[in-house]
Amino acid sequence: MLNLYVIRHGETEWNKEKRSQGRLDSSLTDKGKEDARLLGARLHDTEFKQIISSPSGRTLETAKLIRGEREIPLLTDERLMEIDLGEWQGKTEDEIKTIYPDEFHTYWNEPDIYTSIGGETFLQVQQRLVDFLEDLEKTVTNGNVLIVTHGVVIKTLYLLCHNSTLKHLWDPPFIHGTSLTILTLDAGRKELLLEACVSHCS
Repeated sequence: MLNLYVIRHGETEWNKEKRSQGRLDSSLTDKGKEDARLLGARLHDTEFKQIISSPSGRTLETAKLIRGEREIPLLTDERLMEIDLGEWQGKTEDEIKTIYPDEFHTYWNEPDIYTSIGGETFLQVQQRLVDFLEDLEKTVTNGNVLIVTHGVVIKTLYLLCHNSTLKHLWDPPFIHGTSLTILTLDAGRKELLLEACVSHCS
């Protein structure tokens, strides 16, 4: 049985500005870096077979801060990347609301029918996550694996664990920076043990 420790990257400069990142990137804030170090201390006594991160800069930096001086293999997988937000990327929430009011509404209120302008749907994100998890179980059969990814990816993971639909994508909990989710993965069956915990955060 696999134990997955799933973490969202630390707070970034664009998070603070409410600016959409998607496949673009911005640096971790001082808080984001400190929270990642604190999470690393929290998990110091947990043995990990490997760390798998989205290749985005903000996730890789978070992963390295959590790992610290420990010798744990760090891999990347593009299937863990954040949703491609197309034309929204780099724009602030207010700009998106003004330019794309209909799409903005469906994104937050009807995620099951949201379509991106030049990007991905939530279903596409979930499908690549399913592929990732299936492949992971084939290559790592037991032990602990640390996964560093993004908010939307984690939200679609919750739906898989609860056998729920995309209509419920934004149901609680909120996925804060460096929040920790723990689940077991056994022959495709997923069981949540801890959801979006930030007790380590500054």
